[in-house]
Amino acid sequence: MPKRASWLQIGGMTTPPAEWLDHLQDEADAAFLYRRLADLETDPHKVKIFNNLADVEERHVQVWIRVLGEGGHQAVKPAPTVRARAMARIAGWLGPRFLLPALLAEEGREVKGYLELHERSVGDPAGAAALDLARESKHHAANLSRLIGRTGEPWHRAGVGGFLRNVVYGFNDGLTANFGLLAGMVGAQGSLANAGHAVVVAGLAGAVADALSMGSSGYLAAKSEREVHEYEIGMEREEIRLMPELEREELALIYQAKGIPEADAARMATVVMADPIRALDVKVQEELGIGEPSGTPMREAVVTGTATLVGALIPVAPLLISTAPWAIWTSFGISMASHFLVGAARSLFTGRGLFRSGFDMFVVGLGVAAVGYFLGDWLVRLL
Repeated sequence: MPKRASWLQIGGMTTPPAEWLDHLQDEADAAFLYRRLADLETDPHKVKIFNNLADVEERHVQVWIRVLGEGGHQAVKPAPTVRARAMARIAGWLGPRFLLPALLAEEGREVKGYLELHERSVGDPAGAAALDLARESKHHAANLSRLIGRTGEPWHRAGVGGFLRNVVYGFNDGLTANFGLLAGMVGAQGSLANAGHAVVVAGLAGAVADALSMGSSGYLAAKSEREVHEYEIGMEREEIRLMPELEREELALIYQAKGIPEADAARMATVVMADPIRALDVKVQEELGIGEPSGTPMREAVVTGTATLVGALIPVAPLLISTAPWAIWTSFGISMASHFLVGAARSLFTGRGLFRSGFDMFVVGLGVAAVGYFLGDWLVRLL
């Protein structure tokens, strides 16, 4: 590892684990950035917090130097990385709040990394230190969350899905993709009359292919989300087992954020945490936002694939009746109206105005048709 040669001298017979060196560097970068935050901050209370956090990170650096030494590897504190220096410089331009979300995410990654290291490093020098480092990183994350007005744990990723969302986005994908394909086929043939049944065949084949593609994507996405949830729940279970006092404090803060008085919130959190099974259920719902699965991966595949197929068949439908010139105009009109409607439906998820979302999607559909038509025409001329 040449890039570390300027600050690390190998004292043993083997190269130190790269993970240990990464943690050492991360802690050094964090200490540097917390000091930078303290320099930039004007609120004396926050300056004190940032300096205290920097002091703890400096202690973490010494912990890793000690761990490396116990493993037979001599090391010194590394200099900040280029990335850390760049972040500090940008924070000087944009203010200290720029750094807080990045440091919050980094503390979360450290919690994860240290818990995983603790579980698999029983018996080596890093195993004993990892749990203490995870506790303190978790405490840092809680402090930063309060400073920027967030609740929960930033290292947990809980996605949400829904039947209606899958229908709208699957329908949109099928409609837009197949509309562009048909426009390209017409452009390549010069007119629908010249294209004849080739456009119909291409449209039907494109509809089926797109439906299968989106259906399989929906299946894999739902399966991956379920696996992520299972991982996050498992991690939360370990955090409750290994650091119940911090989890109790976090649960009390969640209750306080809902308007419950501090004393009552602390009492409620203590009662919940007394039962690990109940505590896990409550933490999963209140902190991670993970509820009961909305559907199985197969259900997601069927819903998304079917919606895609329906959307993809809309441009083809008039051509199944006739291949006369009026059919392409009917297909165009129905497809453009459908683009507007599906755009309006998307406003349910984006929060934008119904007409504006519909018009944006109308323009997208028109652009797809134009690009498809002229691309098909150009490719025929080129080839």
